[in-house]
This record gives sequence, structure tokens and C-alpha cells, in this order.
Amino acid sequence: MTTPDNEKLVAYLKRLTVDLHQSRQRVRELEAGAAAHADSPSDSDLHADDPIVIVGMGCRFPGGVDSPEALWQVVAEQRDVISGLPTDRGWDLDGLYHPDPDHPGTSYVRDGGFVTGAPEFDPEFFGISPREALAMDPQQRLLLEVSWEALERAGITPGSLHGSSTGVFLGAIAQEYGPRLGESGTSATGFALTGTTSSVASGRVAYTLGLQGPALTVDTACSSSLVALHLAVRALRSGECSLALAGGVTVMSTPGIFVEFSQQRGLAADGRCKSFSADADGTAWAEGVGVLVVERLSDARRHGHQVLAVVAGSAVNQDGASNGLTAPSGPAQERVIRAAVEDAGVSFAGVDAVEAHGTGTVLGDPIEAQALLATYGSDRDGGEPLRLGSLKSNLGHAQAAAGVGGVIKMVMALRKGELPATLNVTKPSELIDWETGGVELLTEARPWPATDDKVRRAGVSSFGISGTNAHVILAEAPSDADPADETAEAPLDGSSLPWALSARSADALAEAAGQLAEYVRARPELSPADVAHSLATGRSAFETRAVVSGSDGREGLLAGLDALASGEAEGVNGVSSSRAVFVFPGQGSQWVGMATELLDSSPEFARVIAECETALTPFVDWSLTAVLRGDEDAPGLDRVDVVQPASWAMMVGLAALWRANGVHPMAVVGHSQGEIAAAVVAGGLTLEDGARVVALRS
Repeated sequence: MTTPDNEKLVAYLKRLTVDLHQSRQRVRELEAGAAAHADSPSDSDLHADDPIVIVGMGCRFPGGVDSPEALWQVVAEQRDVISGLPTDRGWDLDGLYHPDPDHPGTSYVRDGGFVTGAPEFDPEFFGISPREALAMDPQQRLLLEVSWEALERAGITPGSLHGSSTGVFLGAIAQEYGPRLGESGTSATGFALTGTTSSVASGRVAYTLGLQGPALTVDTACSSSLVALHLAVRALRSGECSLALAGGVTVMSTPGIFVEFSQQRGLAADGRCKSFSADADGTAWAEGVGVLVVERLSDARRHGHQVLAVVAGSAVNQDGASNGLTAPSGPAQERVIRAAVEDAGVSFAGVDAVEAHGTGTVLGDPIEAQALLATYGSDRDGGEPLRLGSLKSNLGHAQAAAGVGGVIKMVMALRKGELPATLNVTKPSELIDWETGGVELLTEARPWPATDDKVRRAGVSSFGISGTNAHVILAEAPSDADPADETAEAPLDGSSLPWALSARSADALAEAAGQLAEYVRARPELSPADVAHSLATGRSAFETRAVVSGSDGREGLLAGLDALASGEAEGVNGVSSSRAVFVFPGQGSQWVGMATELLDSSPEFARVIAECETALTPFVDWSLTAVLRGDEDAPGLDRVDVVQPASWAMMVGLAALWRANGVHPMAVVGHSQGEIAAAVVAGGLTLEDGARVVALRS
């Protein structure tokens, strides 16, 4: 007989038993998880096996800089690109300048670093209406342009990333562009929110390109772009994205920051940063935009992307409760450097140079130098000192784009084998005790050659007025990072080598032809076949197109570009189809001597023809190659049992040749099911590829 108390006791014991079972199960799961974690590689281990690499770069900086190569020319030629205040932004230049720092609402500085043509934009290219474009902060416009350029420079067609897990990590500081929200009476009403909100800077890039990975706009003031790179690296390491755009932008739509820092007497009167110099007297404002394309090394190798440099390590931290909200903290800078070096798994002596924050202020430079002396300068063991420089001496402080500018400079330095000089240094600052460590200011350029026994590395620092600090370690690309692209066709002769160009309009196409001609002429080492391959595989295909072919190789191709650029279309073939179609004809398309030129000029075509001949040998008593070359003892093309196999082999070879140069079909067309089957195989297609097959019967 049971009682209510007994029933309660039994129910309690049952519940206790269940709870105990669940607890034991949870303990087993935790133990299994801990064991798995112990056996699995750590984040740094994964990083060591598959480091994050930079495969593309794009930028705009003062001095007309519109590419990483142009930026390198500025620093290698030791050019000062500071200029007067811009005249294309509607600033009241006469009322803005006043030599007295205490004069309200004015700036005692009338020089800085400004991006040429920052207000200009082609909205139609990105499918944006002129009205919406007017409401867009120029920072958003430049990010769209440079992100596109960086991808194409990496050999990635932007449209191919649609729907991918590509991430966007961009640094940007809110600017005072356009009217305040809610103000009426402007043609941009209705677009002001998306046009000026900082979060949309990264979101618009993701939206325009159809990217579905993380999209973050980072604002830590002047360290924004380097923090963005750090976050991109972490996202790639964790598998959160497969590819990432990382960088930053600053365009000064108003002169407000000049006025604000004039009140604080924080600017150099001549508008020039004198980084680590005894003459340092304040910072100099500049602007710019830089975007990096980063991915895992294994993916770069798999996709055939050129590796420009390795992001060997990175770290971010905060000053915390230091000696002032906006004052730099030496101990915090030391900590972030140590963390980045540890993340890279190297010693201080393993880093050859540092691209410093180096704003040229009396307060900031000595604090930064001391942190470098206490870290990199303390472990040189009598070897080469750490070389120290700053891009800001050339073009000023580009704020949210300063860090990525330093990265691009040092990537180019790694590739060029030279450490460029820092300008505006009469003598190193006497406020810095240079004798306490092995750090040397780069007052002149120094060679930085690659060697077999040492990996070259550089650090890049960026510190924000917000108190957020970032430090990145870059390393030269591994020697085996750029395997030959096995799909690329070997050079053809000049008569059969095409350079394909496309644009949104005829005027844009002509401009693109002129730019390509200028680029190729400046680089005589470029292979015409490599140019053809890059144009075919790494550029988007737009509505207006042309194909330039040269009868005498490089010079003929350049002549064709010149004709296209000037509006003279001789030697230029128009293309109207938006996608490639492989057409496999039936009997009647043959001609005597077909394929002989390609057999001699294209190894890929010759290889496929040889495979076709091997496949035909068990079924015919003649040689395919002999038939194509018209040998005396070979049967003629008037025999139906010869012409159809020969035409089939010809089309298979042509399809393989096009595929080797990056052209893949949207459709295959033939007269019979047999031809369709051959076309599908030759095109390298499967049913999942989505290529349409069409059978034509007469």
C-alpha cells in the first residue's frame, strides 16, 4: 500500500535519477570536448599551417596616387605630395584660413594631402541612380571603386563572388557630408540615411557585389583600417568567411577637422608630418582609401592567386585608464606589439622594419619610439637595427586609411626589395633616447633584398585617438606561393592572340584601352599571353566589348589598343554576346589546312588533338594528324568517314583552347546528340554547371 508521502518520495527519486543521469552525460560531453580540444590544433597552430595572405590591393592617396605602384613611386622617389586646400568641394578658402590659432572658426593651416577627383563618381557603373549617388558620402563611392579594383587586381572577377561567404571589413570615420537627416529642400532627400551612415560603407560594398560574409564598418579613429584587417584575419582563420576585403577610407567633405585641431594647436603649420624629427611640430591631415584582398594561403594556391605578402600576425588592444583619453600610452603600445609578435610566432629580431604611426607630434612620437625601443630594439643581439619609417612624411595622416596605406607601402617594399626613406627629418628627435635600443630612423633608402636564409618581415603600427591600438606583422610571400597556373595556355603567335576588353559604354571602353596601352608600355617585361589570360579570366564582362588582335605580336596589339582608344576601330573586332557559346558544327564546316596553324602554335590544342587521335586509332586506319596536315598518303576530307571525325576533333581542340584561356560556355550547340555529347565533354561540363545544350537537326 502506497501513501501520498511515498508517492512523493518515489517521484523525487525518479527525478533525482534523471538529473543524475543528465549530469553524468554532460560531464562525459565536457570531458570529450576537452580531450578533442587538447588534440586539435589551436588557432595559432591552424594559422601556422595555413597563414592568411594578401592577394590583391587597391588604393587612392594624395599626389594622384591611384594604384599601389603609384604609391610606391611616391615613396621610392621621396616625393612630398602635400598640396593646398582643395578647390572642388565648395569650401570657403578665403574665410577658412587665418594665421592666428585663436581666431574662431578658422584654420592656421592651408595645406594637406588630398585625393584627386574625390567628388567624382560614375554611379551607372554600379547601378546607382544619380540622385542616390548625390546623397552618398564620397567615402562610400571610393570604397566601391577601390574594392572593385582590388578584386580585379587579384585576378578575381567581382561578379563571381555573388552569393559567396566573402567578408567586408572596412574602417571609416563619420564625416559631415550633405545636409543633416530630416532637412528638406535637397534633391538627395530620401537617400541621406543610407548615404551617410557609417555602417552602410561596408554594407553597400557587400550589397553591390552580393557578398554574404560578415560586413563590418570599424571606427576606432586613426587605427580603424588596421583593426579592420585584424578582424578580417580572425574571421578567415575561424572559417567565418572564405575571402575578405579589408581596409579603410577617409575623405574630408568639410574642413571641420582642420578648424578643430587648429584650436588645439595640434597641426604642423606647413601641413607636413615630420615623423620622429627634431623639427616635429604637429600632424598634417590627409585622406585616402586602401583595400586589401585577403584569404587563406591554401585557397590562394588552389585558385591560382598571386600572393603579395603574408599577414604573419596581428593584435589589437586599448590604452584603458591611461594618462588621458586622447593621449597615447607607451605601455599599451608595448603590449600590442608583443602580442602581434607572439601571434606571428617570431622574435623581435625576426622583424626588420616598422612602418610607424609617426604622426609628427611632440607628444606622440617619443612615446611610440620608446615602445619600439623597449620591444624590437631590445633583442637585436648586435645585429642589424630595426629600420623605422612613416608614410605620413610623404602624404600626411590619412586617418582611417593611414594603417592600410602603411600596409600597402610595406608590401610594395617587400616586393621591390627596398626600405624607402622618411622625409622631413633634419635630425632624429632629441626627445628620444635612441641609444637605449637597436632602432634606426630611415633617413635614407636602404636595400632590403630577399635571401635564402632569412624571411623578411615588417611591422605596421596604427594608434587611434580613441585609445585603440593595432599592430600587424607582414612577411614576404613564400617562395612556393605562386605555382604556375596549369590551366593557362602557353603563348600563341601574334596573329592568334586576342586581348579582350569590355566596359559599360563606348567612351569607357576607349578609356580602358588607353589605360591598358599605357600600363603595358610601362612594363616591357609583361608577356602578351599573360595579359590575354588576365583579361579573359580576371575581368568582368560588360555590355560594350572589343577584342584587339595583333599581326606582329606585342606592337600589333598595342597599335590595336591605340586605335580603339582614339576611336579608330581598324584591327578591332566587336563582340556582342554576353556569354560564350560553344558551337559544334556538322559536316560542311571543314576546310583544307584547318588546325595546322594551331597545331604549331598552341601546345594545349596539339595535346588535345593527340588525345583525340589516340581515341580514334582503334576505329580508323588513318592518322588524324596526317589528315589535318594534308600529308600525301593521308585520305582527303571528301570522305565522310574522315571529315566527321576530323571536324569533331577540331572542335574538341578549340573548346579546350578556349577553356585554357578562361572562357567557359553558357551553352553548347550541335547538329546531333553525338556532337552534343562531345561538346559537353570538351567544354568540361557537368549537368550541375547549368550550361544549356541545344541540338540542331536539318
